[in-house]
Amino acid sequence: MSSRKPRPARRWRALLLSGLFTALVILLSFGMGRYPIPPGEVVRILWQIVSGQFDPQTATEAARVLYYIRLPRILLAALTGVALSGAGTLFQGMFRNPLVSPDVLGVSSGSALGAAIGILLPAGGSIQLWAFACGVAAVALAYGIAQASRGQSVVMLVLAGMVVSAFFSAALSFLKYVADPYEQLPTIVFWLMGGFYRASWPAVGSLLLTVVPGAVLLLLTSWKLNILSLGDEEALSLGVNVRVLRPLLIAAATLMVAGAVSVTGTISWVGLVVPHIARMLAGADHDRSMPVAMLFGAGFMLLMDDLARSLTTAEIPVGILTSAIGAPFFGYLLITGRREAWR
Repeated sequence: MSSRKPRPARRWRALLLSGLFTALVILLSFGMGRYPIPPGEVVRILWQIVSGQFDPQTATEAARVLYYIRLPRILLAALTGVALSGAGTLFQGMFRNPLVSPDVLGVSSGSALGAAIGILLPAGGSIQLWAFACGVAAVALAYGIAQASRGQSVVMLVLAGMVVSAFFSAALSFLKYVADPYEQLPTIVFWLMGGFYRASWPAVGSLLLTVVPGAVLLLLTSWKLNILSLGDEEALSLGVNVRVLRPLLIAAATLMVAGAVSVTGTISWVGLVVPHIARMLAGADHDRSMPVAMLFGAGFMLLMDDLARSLTTAEIPVGILTSAIGAPFFGYLLITGRREAWR
């Protein structure tokens, strides 16, 4: 009995720690860069923007740098962290597998193929639109294959995702083979590394349309994910309509991840590692771990972007940095046997 009493306090402590971490990284991100801006100046400029007093014609150079470069990049990185971390938490709980990542159903492979198509189109095409459409199409195809089978739905979804990912990866390899090695191929490879160098207000706007509704839905239904993770039969006996809830949550997570990947490129390990950190902080209850994962994921992604911009004179693609840090950290979790959060 006594072991259950601290749980509400643990939830709020986890949210507080995640919020403080993210707020600190945001403040750090505003001041970092080749053009340093003092904290007091950052606060003054942000107040001008919020109060509607910002005028691009009369704004100082620091204000223009913050408004047109750093603020969109910070928002883009934070939204991407929310999308990947929230989707990772959802899929790990839904498939009852701590090794599942947001691209388990092929969304990243589909988006990568779509971006390559957009780059190779002779008349020029919207890389973001192609990446988003193909990412959604990949998940739809995987879900269709699973529905057409007679096996267990959760297992077949994972297997169908593996099949679709392999097919789209093969198609991407073919497009890289036929691409112009001097112009198109380097563009494809650079896009696949992932990064926030395409940050702009239109990109932030497009990501808001896909991430915010999906994140709200995941937060509102996170308590049902606890029931869904018990298995289909148990969930049905407890009154959860699995046939409606599962595709709805998959669609929400897919739109979030496809929207993020279509703008930033492939950024791996975030959606795998951050949910584990959230469970270590808040526990296995998805009603607690989901908001912590989203909040911590936003700060974690911002921190990775700050490191990518400051470690060397040339910006390192964020996808490389998240892999270099995420993989060893996840290995540490496996070695130390951090499994109590799943119990």
